[in-house]
Amino acid sequence: MLNTLMAAALVLTAFCIALAALFSLSLAGKRRRTPLGQEADIERNTAIFLFDDQKLIDATERGWQMIQSGEQPTGASDWQQLSHMLRGYFPDLENRMAELAEFGEVDLSSKDRPCRLRARWHDGLARIEFLDEDTATSGIDRHKMHALQDEVSTLRSTTEQLPFLIWRENENQTITWANRHYLELADSLQPDETVTSWPPRKLFEKPKLVEASNNDHPRRAALPGGPNGQRQWFELHEVMLGDENVVTAVPVDRLVKAESSLSEFVTTLTKTFAHLPIGLAIFDRKRQLALFNPALTDLVSLPVAFLVGKPTLFSFLDHLREKRMMPEPKDYKSWRQQMSELEAAARDGTYEETWSLPSGQTYRVSGRPHPEGAVAFLFEDITAEVSLTRRFRAELEMGQSALDCMSEAIAVFAPGGTLAMSNAAYRALWGSDPETSLMDVTVSDACMTWRHKCRPSDIWDRIQTSVANVENRSSWSEEFNLLNGRSVLCQIKPMVRGATMVSFVASSELPDSPKKRGTAASNTKNAPKISAISRV
Repeated sequence: MLNTLMAAALVLTAFCIALAALFSLSLAGKRRRTPLGQEADIERNTAIFLFDDQKLIDATERGWQMIQSGEQPTGASDWQQLSHMLRGYFPDLENRMAELAEFGEVDLSSKDRPCRLRARWHDGLARIEFLDEDTATSGIDRHKMHALQDEVSTLRSTTEQLPFLIWRENENQTITWANRHYLELADSLQPDETVTSWPPRKLFEKPKLVEASNNDHPRRAALPGGPNGQRQWFELHEVMLGDENVVTAVPVDRLVKAESSLSEFVTTLTKTFAHLPIGLAIFDRKRQLALFNPALTDLVSLPVAFLVGKPTLFSFLDHLREKRMMPEPKDYKSWRQQMSELEAAARDGTYEETWSLPSGQTYRVSGRPHPEGAVAFLFEDITAEVSLTRRFRAELEMGQSALDCMSEAIAVFAPGGTLAMSNAAYRALWGSDPETSLMDVTVSDACMTWRHKCRPSDIWDRIQTSVANVENRSSWSEEFNLLNGRSVLCQIKPMVRGATMVSFVASSELPDSPKKRGTAASNTKNAPKISAISRV
């Protein structure tokens, strides 16, 4: 029984002790958490801050007003914001506050203003007291006024350094404020006035804006009397702020000059394209027709109304196919595939084809890439050129055929000594076909071939000299013998423009040959003359 009473007494004693400890701790916490706003009346006009490291725990009413009136740096802690505000009063504030935990107290006085700062370190908290004596005596928040003055000074210096004009107008369109650049420009346009008047001269006349949405379309205006006597161009942006209109005039002289140059350049190109005989069609990156010239309508026979409607590339090609202005495809599917390859090749700059139209015309069509993904197609009528080429090729074939019909072996050398043409008799006599050679056959190469199949003679050197000689040229002939002893007559005749013809007549074909003496007249009558050959 005694043991039981003693145990109960011990439990009751421990409970009382724990209850007393909890009550003491609650009183201490309550005393610590007492808001600074409930301090004595003498401290209510003082800015007091309570910090736990970088975090602001509490402040007096004046302290909260001071925090809210200042400029708040983005992303800064509570202490960084306060130190940013007080740095103008106490330049070494941060260095001294770093010693607060070591010394326990810090007392600072401003050199140029009647302000003091006291800080105490207690139980892990920093109590900072900022006292402005002028505020305490006059009731005016000097710190707030100082912040406003700094803000006004910053705004004024900013607007004065802006590289454009800015001003405000009231409801009567009277200027109520303007920056330095506006005032200087207004004074420069009134050189006779010695005293600057206020309000300043209004440089740009415009009715008041009804809606602020008009800012999406700025207006351009020009003023006379630039540095070189030229007009000064500005772009005006306007916005309504309360009852006043804020206008900004940005100089755009370079932009206007560039646009004028671009317009002149486009006009020049347009006039040039208009006189080009080549049809031009430019498709933008969306493959819509963006530009064409009059020659295109004449070449492709498409109506202007269709081209002005900006058709797509495939629609344009479809209409060409319907008008039979492009080669007829085998089937539509293969044609679409061909047009896709055409667009891809034009984008790479490798497309160039010759279109033979059913009408007998021939077009050269080229595709070229343009900046920003555009593609240009050029249509050139080469019907006359193709006809001339074909006629020239036919004449060459006819001349070559005439040479092949002759029994004489003929070789014609160009002025540079290159073999230009030969006939079938030449190939049969010398066993050599110059057309099968990948390299140009020169007179030296030909003489070497001839020399190897003939007995020794100095005629080959004389032939090379005659072909290379461009002055004092004359005809001559000489006989030589092949390795089999057969006699051949070689005739050298100069031709027009420095060309030279070398002909070879074997002994059996000579007019004085005993074997064909009776038929010499008939051979001479039927064979073409050398002079006629030279004209061919």
